[in-house]
Amino acid sequence: MADKTQANIGFEKQIWDAACVLWGHIPAAEYRKVIVGLIFLRYVSTAFERRYIELVEEGDGFEDDRDAYAMDNIFFVPEEARWKTISSVAHTPEIGKVIDNAMRAIEAENKSLKGVLPAIYANPDLDKHVLGDVVDIFTNMDMGDADESQDLLGRTYEYCIAQFAEKEGAGGGEFYTPSSVVKTLVEILKPFENCRVYDPCCGSGGMFVQSAKFIKAHTGNRGTISVYGQEANPDTWKMAKLNMAIRGIEPDFGAHQADTFTNDLHPTLKADFILANPPFNYHPWNQEKLVDDVRWKYGLPPSGNANYAWIQHMIHHLAPNGKIGLVLANGALSTQSSGEGEIRKRIIEDDLIEGIVALPTQLFYSVTIPVTLWFITKGKKQTGKTLFIDARKMGHMVDRKHRDFTEEDIQKLADTFEAFQNGTLEDVKGFCSVATLQDIEKQDYILTPGRYVGIEEREDDGEPFEEKMGRLTSELSDMFAKSHELEDEIRRKLGAIGYEI
Repeated sequence: MADKTQANIGFEKQIWDAACVLWGHIPAAEYRKVIVGLIFLRYVSTAFERRYIELVEEGDGFEDDRDAYAMDNIFFVPEEARWKTISSVAHTPEIGKVIDNAMRAIEAENKSLKGVLPAIYANPDLDKHVLGDVVDIFTNMDMGDADESQDLLGRTYEYCIAQFAEKEGAGGGEFYTPSSVVKTLVEILKPFENCRVYDPCCGSGGMFVQSAKFIKAHTGNRGTISVYGQEANPDTWKMAKLNMAIRGIEPDFGAHQADTFTNDLHPTLKADFILANPPFNYHPWNQEKLVDDVRWKYGLPPSGNANYAWIQHMIHHLAPNGKIGLVLANGALSTQSSGEGEIRKRIIEDDLIEGIVALPTQLFYSVTIPVTLWFITKGKKQTGKTLFIDARKMGHMVDRKHRDFTEEDIQKLADTFEAFQNGTLEDVKGFCSVATLQDIEKQDYILTPGRYVGIEEREDDGEPFEEKMGRLTSELSDMFAKSHELEDEIRRKLGAIGYEI
């Protein structure tokens, strides 16, 4: 994740760097639970203490009234779970037990978190001296700007999740979609107030966080979003619950983790917006148990790849005039195997594909294969037309391995979509093009953007063709001559030490 594309990354990076003292002291599988649990505990305690002081100052005696906190969507934190209680015993052998007891006390007060919070701090494998040092780090967080504290801790959480993905490689990346990719989806889809947002493979819940941020930025109220999600991995399901709690979002993730295909927890849901980053080319996905499932309106997806199972599952859950934004591996654009080409053709003929965006490589921590954003819409503004964008040259490298979008990149993509929807977009060679259903049919229903946007036009440098060819061939001849000189020099040097080539 690029520092310069994130909002004022500062103390959260310091927390991450310092908290890395845990690495090597406990099993990697427990590491993120320890950090995420402490971020959560610090946040709910800070929010509670701020409200507690306000109530004391009001002087009406409501500082111990749970309803006075619930009305502001703030957890009531019992005394044994307050950060001052925890920090006071940071450097004692009991610190692990005290934190575990704090987690249990919060769960007892907040039934929606029962069984979600990590009570793992008393584990003898966790060095208590190291744990005490980490508690000190969280105690010393600069929370001077009380109004911003929720965002500060939320940003810390988001930053740490990104670092888990980078540090743990593929295992960490399974639950994290880079925030610039999520923001691109959200800025194009533009979720509105009182909408239902759904992610059938929600990971740590990043799609919901960014949707809520968008709505708040445009209406001032992020509480108007109804969130529905599902996640099969139990640890990631818990992480998503914590992420929502930190952000003040009340989700419906079901009572437990579950497989979306075989145990759909929201069978009657019709969502206004569906955002998802399903596992690429996922298999096996239990196709043999779902052969006659109602979701396969456009054809039975093959057992060896769930891409078109995810697409059809989402279309099934889409409300009239609803919109989908999802990430898929590029293979789904053109595959003809096992009936996938016919499924894609039927979806296209139903006029559901509003836009396709080819992304650059290296945006994701866990995979390097090229991926694409699909935008699927019921009731498209531009009927019979699809927007294709080739964004493979956009973004910038933040280090040797990872690329990221800037705010300007994201805005350019969102503006291009808006111009398309308003009917004012002009094709730009090598970047964007509007195609009709007939155009797509001529391309055998293949959706690869490069087939439609063409090659970027280059400015004429004014040099006559004959002169340019003469110059280039002369330069090439000089290079060949230099190459032969280098070959002769290498032969001489190898011969001097007894090697002939």
